[in-house]
Amino acid sequence: MKQEMEFTVNGEHYTVRVDTRRTLLEVLRETLGLTGTKEMCNKGDCGGCTVIMDGKPILSCLTLAIEAQGKEILTIEGLADGYTLHPIQQAFVESGAIQCGYCTPGFIMSAKALLDRNPHPTEDQIKEGIANNICRCTGYVQIVEAIQAAARTMKRPVKRPMKGPSRKPGGGKQ
Repeated sequence: MKQEMEFTVNGEHYTVRVDTRRTLLEVLRETLGLTGTKEMCNKGDCGGCTVIMDGKPILSCLTLAIEAQGKEILTIEGLADGYTLHPIQQAFVESGAIQCGYCTPGFIMSAKALLDRNPHPTEDQIKEGIANNICRCTGYVQIVEAIQAAARTMKRPVKRPMKGPSRKPGGGKQ
């Protein structure tokens, strides 16, 4: 049975017609073309499909798409600002927490949800926050370090360049 649903993904409103048996993962990847959310175990064991729905991390492979009706969904594609990585993404790169990279989107989304609700997590709280995610490459040390680094970075106020006088393309003042 198909049903029309509306939801917001990465700040963009969508109206889609979905089979009520399809998962949110399938709709994100196949209907919307957002392939950053990984299809791995399809049993809720690995966390590779983690997205944030109304502020909470969820396993999109276990969530029916229709459950997202009227909800706000954030996927890995919604974190970066153009070519500028989100501080969590940048910390994963700098900490070497991206080994093969397949599990990385799920870890980053779990970390984002954790830091949104607790900007100063302890190491134990970080481990609990990523407990639904599995990595076969890193041993988790770099992942925990990346989340700690992101938390420190995100606490700092953003320094904005001071605006100077406007200049014409040729270098002269306007």
